[in-house]
Amino acid sequence: MDSNVHSFGHNFKKSLLAVMLGAGLFAGTAGAETLRVAGNFAADHSSSLAMEVFKQEVEKATAGDIKVHLFPAMQLGGASENVDQVRSGVLSMTWIGVSFLSRTVPELEAVSLPFVFKDRETAFRVIDGRVGELLNDKLADKGFVALGFMELGPRHITNSVKPIDSIDDFEGLKIRLQPNETHLKTFRALGASPTSMGINEVYSALQQKVIDGQENPFSIIRKNNYQEVQQYLTDTGHFFDFIVVVANKKHFDKLSAEEQQLMRDAMVKAVQWQREKAAEEDLLSREQLVAAGMQLNQVSPELYQQMQQQTTGIIEELKARLGDELVDAVLEDAKS
Repeated sequence: MDSNVHSFGHNFKKSLLAVMLGAGLFAGTAGAETLRVAGNFAADHSSSLAMEVFKQEVEKATAGDIKVHLFPAMQLGGASENVDQVRSGVLSMTWIGVSFLSRTVPELEAVSLPFVFKDRETAFRVIDGRVGELLNDKLADKGFVALGFMELGPRHITNSVKPIDSIDDFEGLKIRLQPNETHLKTFRALGASPTSMGINEVYSALQQKVIDGQENPFSIIRKNNYQEVQQYLTDTGHFFDFIVVVANKKHFDKLSAEEQQLMRDAMVKAVQWQREKAAEEDLLSREQLVAAGMQLNQVSPELYQQMQQQTTGIIEELKARLGDELVDAVLEDAKS
């Protein structure tokens, strides 16, 4: 069978499955409701495990009147597909890296600015305050209800060409990034040659040398086995990334006030659990990558300052696109 025909058939079946699942969105028998929730993270990633916490809390609090069915690891399509499925109402919810929602809700790029969050505590203080509230409003405008923000983590660079010791080492480096304009512009400013690519294509692209490298948190680098096809690891920490859990607003609003609150309470517990787990996973994954043979290059204070200086223009570009309010709120709250 022609590979294109096979691929079409596979994708059609996956889409048909999603539609069939969506037919029972927030619906069931004898008063029971079913939530269909999909994600693109591996089943053993901290975010997927946290969604198991959410499932248990919801089902316990409702004595099984609300059932939560989880589909991690791209079972119902990739990240962009899951966003579309939730927005259209085919899926109840998704948990997803904020970059994959930034095409629909560009304001999310305000928390994607480079070198703004000095540590995870700063990042959480910002997202849990007025910035998170502003983003929730923007998400609602596009048909989503934001239930919580988990940690994806500080992002670091890997490549198979050379260690990154100076700003010149970025020149021409073909790096895969998420579909986020601020991310892409940041790497262009550093002198690299960035390209957006779906996560499911990255391993083979690295293996075949279509691209030189990629950037991700340590845990994603490890779980996707990029250490098998990448030699150099640089702890740039250029972005701190979040995972947002969003529900279809139209259907969420149809739940009773009590049901909505118990779902929010369940997500608070899941997010708290995940953030603690993610911090542990981050450290362990870094150790595992080095043990697997990757060469770790730690960024010097001089190189970090150079990277900051070369990307300062990104802030003004983003203000021009989004306005000052949200960007200024991120910058102010990150310093406080």
